[in-house]
Amino acid sequence: MIYFKRLIFFGIAIIFLSFTFNSWAEMTPGSFNFSPSIGGYVFEGNQNLDNGSTFGLAGGYSFDKILGAEAVFHYINSESDSGGGDVNGFLYRLDGLYHFMPEKRLVPYLAAGIGGITLNPDSGGNDTDFLVNYGGGLKYFLTERLVLRGDVRHLIPFDKRQNNLAYTLMLTFLAKTEKKASPPVDSDGDGVPDHRDQCPGTSKGVQVDTRGCPLDSDGDGVPDHIDQCLHTPKGVAVNNHGCSQDADGDGDGVTDDLDQCPDTPRGIAVDTRGCLLDSDGDGVYDHLDQCSGTSRGAKVNENGCWLLEQVRFDTGKQDIRPESFPALDRVADVFKQNPNVRVVIEGHTDNTGQKAYNQKLSENRAQAVMEYLMQKGIGAERLSFAGYGFSKPIASNETAKGRARNRRVQLTPIHR
Repeated sequence: MIYFKRLIFFGIAIIFLSFTFNSWAEMTPGSFNFSPSIGGYVFEGNQNLDNGSTFGLAGGYSFDKILGAEAVFHYINSESDSGGGDVNGFLYRLDGLYHFMPEKRLVPYLAAGIGGITLNPDSGGNDTDFLVNYGGGLKYFLTERLVLRGDVRHLIPFDKRQNNLAYTLMLTFLAKTEKKASPPVDSDGDGVPDHRDQCPGTSKGVQVDTRGCPLDSDGDGVPDHIDQCLHTPKGVAVNNHGCSQDADGDGDGVTDDLDQCPDTPRGIAVDTRGCLLDSDGDGVYDHLDQCSGTSRGAKVNENGCWLLEQVRFDTGKQDIRPESFPALDRVADVFKQNPNVRVVIEGHTDNTGQKAYNQKLSENRAQAVMEYLMQKGIGAERLSFAGYGFSKPIASNETAKGRARNRRVQLTPIHR
């Protein structure tokens, strides 16, 4: 009964220690521990051995809050029932542990493992058996790194049908581990923790200062992310867009806060948005458009003039080739969609050949286009024609590509 008295004494000592500390902790992932222990070992009756006391040491590791592993060594002090004297035993195990409620102060667990037991009687000889074990226990956190633990195991040797029982009381010391500090909370994700953020709720992606407030580089009271005039001089009154209330950087008559097209060329007319005018909507700004009033839907060149898709004629003749009919049909459709449009059909050539010849050829081809459009229902009062030979090139006649561009028929609106 000596070992029972020792067990009781050990438990009382641990309980006393628990009152000397007022802190406790949960299972700690990544921590090592070691545990001295005392207890008892119960042999099955047919082994002819008295139940014995145990002393031991265990070392373990916690993979996370749930799973752990442990190596255990126990010394067993027993006696033979048959008068053979004392028997010294050595129990060694490698166990896995599964914890429940690891964040509580009282943590139950299950365990299982493999190992062996060696018995050395005084009468001589020894007996070693490999075994498996299973069981469980309770861990009670006395302090942050001090745990009182009770453990019970059923041990079964591989080659003998015996059922032994081990029970231990252990004092586990947890090695100190560096706890990773939780990152500070930053609710709006601006890089400034909430406890220092003087402007919580900043929109995502907005640059902020060290206080967590949107940057205002020019100090005009309008944050940079909405400031349309980032370098306003100090002391200048600004509007909601951060621009001087009277500033007009490009001098187009539209103040900077309303100007959607800053840096418009000086002296060029603009619309109410501060953008260049394109009155006929042909994609060529008015100050560059040499043919203002082009019909909606018409194809134009870089000068804003109504340009027919390449109209092909027989060589040296004014006869329109059939493959050009679809392009002219589309021109007729534009006329029908714009009933007030009147145009001059202009014929142009490159500089190949005599001037007089090209002049006459350009007139005849322009007239052929006019007659085709009249056949498509376009009134003669809306059409006239003129030939210019090679007097108005739009590209260089020194290259084949340039000459091809100069051989053209274009439509110029008549303004009345």
